[in-house]
Amino acid sequence: GGPEEDLTLQSSLRPQPLGSGYRSEHSSLHLDPNSKLSSTTTPSPPLTMADLKKTLGGDDSRVRRIRITLTSRDVPNLEKVCADLKKGARGENLKVKGPVRLPTKVLRITTRKSPCGEGTNTWDRFEMRIHKRIIDLYSPSETVRKITSIIIEPGVEVEVTVM
Repeated sequence: GGPEEDLTLQSSLRPQPLGSGYRSEHSSLHLDPNSKLSSTTTPSPPLTMADLKKTLGGDDSRVRRIRITLTSRDVPNLEKVCADLKKGARGENLKVKGPVRLPTKVLRITTRKSPCGEGTNTWDRFEMRIHKRIIDLYSPSETVRKITSIIIEPGVEVEVTVM
């Protein structure tokens, strides 16, 4: 070991400045067959968006709040779909809130029975009741696709919102 060998070793171990925006250079020490110590540095490529998504956990693997809104005129069908969704989510070990029962909307129409307007004033009163339930799930998006692939009863509308 002469003085030149000590100089190359010290220069390869010198700290790199921070804040350059790129990954630090990888230093590797090689021993030559002539028993001289030499240092080589190979710069690594800059970070790409794919690398960031892998390290940060991409969009689909993040836990998100998914709100499922169910509306129907038929209460038993609505309750059956809610129970199926909740059972599927519990099977996947997800955090579930609901079903939250929102107030029933009652749409009323009052009309005369007589088509011509003559005779006794008799009236028909029709109403349609719309029932609404909200279920909140806390899970990744791909898990919700599996859960919502259940058979939905006729007359039940499903709306999925990712928040």
